[in-house]
Amino acid sequence: MDSQDTRSSLEAVSALGGTTEFQDGVLHITPPAGPPAGIETITIDCGNSGTTVRLLIGLLAGWLDPEGAVVRLTGDASLSERPMARVVDPLRRMGANITYENTAGLLPLLVRGAQLTGSHHQLKVPSAQVKTALQLAGLFAEGETTIGGADGARDHTERLFSVMGQSREPYNITIPADPSAAAFFQVAGALIPNSIITIQDLCLNPGRAGTLAVLRRAGAKVEIEQTVFNSAEPMGQVVVSHSSLQPFTIEADEVPSLIDELPILAVLATQAAGTSTITGAADLRVKECDRISATTVALKSLGAHINEHDDGWTITGPTSLRGGHPDHPVVINTHGDHRIAMSMAIAALISEGTIALDDDSCVGVSFLEFFVTLDKLIALDSA
Repeated sequence: MDSQDTRSSLEAVSALGGTTEFQDGVLHITPPAGPPAGIETITIDCGNSGTTVRLLIGLLAGWLDPEGAVVRLTGDASLSERPMARVVDPLRRMGANITYENTAGLLPLLVRGAQLTGSHHQLKVPSAQVKTALQLAGLFAEGETTIGGADGARDHTERLFSVMGQSREPYNITIPADPSAAAFFQVAGALIPNSIITIQDLCLNPGRAGTLAVLRRAGAKVEIEQTVFNSAEPMGQVVVSHSSLQPFTIEADEVPSLIDELPILAVLATQAAGTSTITGAADLRVKECDRISATTVALKSLGAHINEHDDGWTITGPTSLRGGHPDHPVVINTHGDHRIAMSMAIAALISEGTIALDDDSCVGVSFLEFFVTLDKLIALDSA
């Protein structure tokens, strides 16, 4: 799926001497011959992509030549406020040479090559980004690298490693449809009467299937029509249909499997007959914005009964969401966050009156064709 985040990763490959080519739905990547030589500083702008920058920190820490180029990692204003110490600190304990350019814990930062030593890491938060950064660094370290506290974190990297094995030969892999992107349309299908949403080739990795489990608990009809293993990831065709909704609970152990989908699941909760609770999601406060606060303010402005807690929400429904007059719509502050913008766009489908987003371009961070796809579905509904 084309997005600004994936483009940031591809541009990083090019900046480091590799090549990428996308044609007819196939992406070809040729890695660089080796670490960049010389004494120059290579600047890589990671845009809004936390995955790009955090994985790069781990990879570069061990891959760069200590006598070669220095890599400067930077990003947009939002990414520059997101915490990097959770990756940098454990890498430094392995011997990584990483320095902050301005403010400790924040971008921009400089990565220089160093000899790493394998060590044990105990994650405080089961973050797939941190885990993967340490795994990549561990590939270049002397000795064994082990990681604890990662239960529940996504395992896409481990699955990718299983495909790559120890071979240096080229390999092919099929990328399934993204569950986080699909969730917005699946929730729309659960909310809107007579709706049926079918997602083909959806990733059914257990670490990403939390939203489907919540939809089922909420009373939506969820059918997995086929399941196939293609490369490392299980894939299938998933059909979500509207039904009467009931309240649901999401607790900390389930959060890693659906953390990016929590704002849209909060929208779902506004239409469930009873009180839903979401806890254990404090990490939402350090995403592109404070998503707990942003979701609360946005839904309250539409009339939802939602109370904010340190690590989630209590939401009572069903509530008729209300926008404004076409000449005076309720304007939602997205805080430039793609998940907030897409969630409120779905909320607008079930709201009376008019809702406007202060920034709809931010959806391109993860889903450049989001509004095009949404408009097509609306057109089908009205046909």
